[in-house]
Amino acid sequence: MKVILRILLVAAIAVLIYMCVQSILTPVNFEKVQKAREQAIVERLIVIRNAQIGFRNIHGKYAGNFDELQKFLNEERIPFVVKKGELTDDQLKDGLTEKKAMEIIAKAKKTGKDDEVKKNKLQNFSRDTTWVLAKDTLIQQGYDIAALPKVPGFENKSFELDTATLSSPSGYTVPVFQCSVPYDVYLGDLDHQLLVNLKDKTTKLNKYNGLRVGSVTEINNNAGNWEQF
Repeated sequence: MKVILRILLVAAIAVLIYMCVQSILTPVNFEKVQKAREQAIVERLIVIRNAQIGFRNIHGKYAGNFDELQKFLNEERIPFVVKKGELTDDQLKDGLTEKKAMEIIAKAKKTGKDDEVKKNKLQNFSRDTTWVLAKDTLIQQGYDIAALPKVPGFENKSFELDTATLSSPSGYTVPVFQCSVPYDVYLGDLDHQLLVNLKDKTTKLNKYNGLRVGSVTEINNNAGNWEQF
């Protein structure tokens, strides 16, 4: 009987130790996986933000869906300034700006006289505008545009993309967008209770339960909620 009790006691201690270890490791692993997944998602959201800003600069509004945004990146051309040379501190102190410098250079080309160019030491200064595919200047080379709507690590899941028009405090109409993905999409396969705790904490802080860039309810200059904590 004593042997059986000892065996049961050892087994109980082993189970207790296992439960204690798990109670420590599970939250640690949850946080580790969360950080890794969110890093990849944030990188994708930043790319989407850059693409949307480029779209707005051309069209005066944000793309209402990913098909429209991808078509813009793949097919439309946007102006790209090729810069050569920089104005020195002395030139800037003398009141020379890039705009004035280009006016001097343009006048010299038109008249064939470059006295002012030499006087202002602008022989090696130029700003030439060329038109390139949107994806070649807004997105890093070789980026898979087709993957843009997909949540990294969950290719069968897509980001939610919305647009709206808001009024600023000064009365101006401002186009806005938001792109988001909730915790349930990219953390739903992890410990359920820890996910519930995370969502409860976020809700109490009046924050979005997931990752989001931009907003359709406030003008926030396209900030990501990971940048607001």
